[in-house]
Amino acid sequence: MKRSLTLLAFALPLLLAAQSGKLPAVTVQAMDGKKVSTSSWNNGGKPMIINFWATWCAPCKRELNTISEKYADWQKQTGVKLIAVSIDDARSMNRVAPYVNGQDWDYEVYLDPNGDLKRALNVNNVPHTFLVDGKGNVVWQHNNYEPGDENELYEQVKKLAGK
Repeated sequence: MKRSLTLLAFALPLLLAAQSGKLPAVTVQAMDGKKVSTSSWNNGGKPMIINFWATWCAPCKRELNTISEKYADWQKQTGVKLIAVSIDDARSMNRVAPYVNGQDWDYEVYLDPNGDLKRALNVNNVPHTFLVDGKGNVVWQHNNYEPGDENELYEQVKKLAGK
């Protein structure tokens, strides 16, 4: 009983945050191993893209590589920032850094090895992309990836940025 109440005490704020549309404040891990609270993620009032991916997910890697080709232009035109969150677990987490280091990504990359952020945002499969406004509200989301989906994402970013 005590364990259930403790679990509920931790889970309830996450559930409420996900339902209210706010980006929840949970702890993730930076690529250098440091713990980081998602509450520290901000982009100076400009849009942020939060993209959940995994090293074993081919569509995830295609999406992030496709966006990478356009990302500098997206940033210049809208000020958007992309944060890639790996959901690789303890068994595959050691593949993340070598993969990311081999890519030409200009993204912040974090690990969610315990799945706290994934659960808080109700991510069931990857890739799963969220668009967050300058106030930390989740305003749009998309699950899966097909070529061309990045264009829809960019249209949403432009609308949010007033471009």
